[in-house]
Amino acid sequence: MDASNVVLMGVIASSCASLGTAAGSLGVFAIRTLSRRMEDGLLSLAAGIMLAATFFSLLLPALDYATVEYGSLSISAIAVALGVLAGAGTLFTIHQRAPHEHFITGREGASDTKLGRIWLFVIAITLHNFPEGLAVGVGFAGGEVANGVSLALGIGLQNIPEGLAVSVALLSVGYSPARCALVGVLSGMVEPVGGLVGAVAVASASMLMPLALAFAAGAMLFIISDEIIPETHQNGNQNLATFTLLIGFVVMMVLDVVIG
Repeated sequence: MDASNVVLMGVIASSCASLGTAAGSLGVFAIRTLSRRMEDGLLSLAAGIMLAATFFSLLLPALDYATVEYGSLSISAIAVALGVLAGAGTLFTIHQRAPHEHFITGREGASDTKLGRIWLFVIAITLHNFPEGLAVGVGFAGGEVANGVSLALGIGLQNIPEGLAVSVALLSVGYSPARCALVGVLSGMVEPVGGLVGAVAVASASMLMPLALAFAAGAMLFIISDEIIPETHQNGNQNLATFTLLIGFVVMMVLDVVIG
């Protein structure tokens, strides 16, 4: 498969995955409230899907490509490890510098901002969604259509409860249902941008494939560990959150095996 087809498929697949965010966000018109327990369960389910996608659709292919490209297991492992740390480190740096606000943990990043609260929420959601699009884009590395499709499907599925939880949370802090749905839908549109960046990276040079895959994996792992797990374990629902995360992990694992 030539580079232009890889890029095109990455953009299309990440755009399809973003539809999950739109579908979940529009659910705010039907579901106006979520209990804290339900919200934690939904977000942990999404985290489990992300976690499995990280391992089965990003890290394992990254190690395979690195072994082919670099010809040494030890060098391959080190290269992938550095890619993971680079991805997590990049997201950490952006989170430290970009002003944004989470629904539970509050404001983070630069404090001298005059942005309205809704925009701080939008930035936080965007920081969350961009790595997901990036992951889908690099999932097509080497023309691996089945891997890219399973990854896009998994990300799309986890975007549904995530989009609903975000829109309902916005509703709870005083915004209208229409505005909540609009913010949720628009936040998902950053995923095709991430998909384009990821697809271009893996299509430009074969040596970048393992590093790009590992970078996306590191970014996803950072989101899971830094945001989702802490937020879902703060309200006494840690047991539910743990097992819904495991359910999400198993669902994505089966999807990857069946489709990929």
